[in-house]
Amino acid sequence: MTHQPLIAEVPNQQNTLTAIVEQDARTAYFYIWPNDLFRSQYAVRGCWLRNLLPAPAEEDREAMEQGIAPLLSAEYCRTLEAEPMLDPAGLHILWEPSDDGAALWYYGQLLAVIPGWSLYQHKQVSFSAGCIKENRLTAPLGSASTNLYYARAEQQRHFWRDWHDGQLWDKVQRALMDVYEAQFGASVKYYAIDQGSWPPMAISQHWHQGVWYFFTLGMSIRPMPQVDYLFDELAPQYRRVELAMAVDGEVMDEANAVQMASALAEFAHLPWARLTWIGEGHTLASEVAPIGFESFLLANGLAPEAGQLRLPKREGDRPQLLWATPITEAERHFAQADERGGQLLLQRLLAEGNHHIFRPRQEVVAPPDSPL
Repeated sequence: MTHQPLIAEVPNQQNTLTAIVEQDARTAYFYIWPNDLFRSQYAVRGCWLRNLLPAPAEEDREAMEQGIAPLLSAEYCRTLEAEPMLDPAGLHILWEPSDDGAALWYYGQLLAVIPGWSLYQHKQVSFSAGCIKENRLTAPLGSASTNLYYARAEQQRHFWRDWHDGQLWDKVQRALMDVYEAQFGASVKYYAIDQGSWPPMAISQHWHQGVWYFFTLGMSIRPMPQVDYLFDELAPQYRRVELAMAVDGEVMDEANAVQMASALAEFAHLPWARLTWIGEGHTLASEVAPIGFESFLLANGLAPEAGQLRLPKREGDRPQLLWATPITEAERHFAQADERGGQLLLQRLLAEGNHHIFRPRQEVVAPPDSPL
């Protein structure tokens, strides 16, 4: 394939994807490219922006056969004449907070959107301001009143502006701490886990009735990847989370409890680092699981009513609080063997009297080589 000259390039927060604009003497296109780690998993997503030559009457098959970015045929174009070349100085790429889709602005006007959920399915999906009829290269961008993705792009531009200009972290942090401290007392220690990057994230440590409690702050600032694609209209229930862990103070001293809770710092970055999501019944491996265990089960249902905290809304969504509890290798295999395995494991744990506070316990599934 012959590539056009690159005139804009912006990686996402986690450097898993890169948004680029390419332009030659014929056309201009907007793309999202997966990095090397994800290239075999996800296809490049593209969006036609404009023809720099007069629009052809028929599909530009010759260009496609030569591996050249094709002109868009006349019936789909807002402008039939050759349009002027894009000025690189006017281009501004803004990533969706979920880190998997992007919008392209040109001197303050929205030019194109490639929604994040399009990454996870086979059909090419994008929206271009220069398009008037859906086709295989793009679809009409329309306006905020006619296209949800136009409206979202405007909202996301305000989101980034607010985070850049304001002191939003103080408000987010205080709102979460108010919930945690109301139930588990004042924070005794506080750990920054964002490594100096956006979004700000932290873990708050609490000591309450002989138990060490740990809670993340900041995960819920951004929605997780894939959730909009998987859950559609139900996505607001699943796309934002915070994590928690509880350790019996008679089982572990503070230093060991803190080491175990450091798993939360790793998990807090995972959805965006791996372009995935975490939710009720999911299992995550960790090197800091206590002896005899090797992973953690995430579940709000581990906790009794007092531990099922109602977190403050973010961008209209109510985040879930997921408690992390250590599980054995056999329990992880059990959870991953079936679509509902995590829920079934949760039910077994609860049936044996276990809950969100970690204490030594018996394995609730038989090891693979044990007799039935």
